[in-house]
Parts: sequence; structure tokens; C-alpha cells
Amino acid sequence: MAIRGEIFSSQVQTEKRTYFFNVKENRMGSHFLNIVESTKKPDGSFDRHSIIVYEEDIDNFMRELNRAFKVFKRQTPGNSSDE
Repeated sequence: MAIRGEIFSSQVQTEKRTYFFNVKENRMGSHFLNIVESTKKPDGSFDRHSIIVYEEDIDNFMRELNRAFKVFKRQTPGNSSDE
């Protein structure tokens, strides 16, 4: 196990923000997903927003996220997705 219980970490960088996707393990051995959005402020510091999804909630969270994603894709102009 990595530092601070980190099992997996990836990131997506865009022009204005960076998104981090971290799977971690707490001291009791339970897993959770930590999603962080980071934006650089004009003074050089970073503004960070985080959401934690616990192991017992991940299936419901992913189901609703997928539903929202499908609606988003249908509503996005120029998208011909049949989802």
C-alpha cells in the first residue's frame, strides 16, 4: 500500500483545472473514492474541492453518475450518441 493508504491515483489536466481520481484505503481497511478538482488562483495558490464516495455507496453513486452522463451526452450539441 502506498503513502496515506493510496491504492490508485490518476489525473486529468485541462487548461484551467486538474481533476484527481484517487482510490484509498482507510485505517480500518475500507476503500473509498476521492475526487478532487484543483484550480490555480491568480496569487499562485490552489483552490481545491473534494468529494469522497465511501465503499458502501459506490455502486449507487456510479449508477447515478452514469445516468447523468448519458443525459449530458444526449443534450450536448453535435453529439450523435444513442445512449
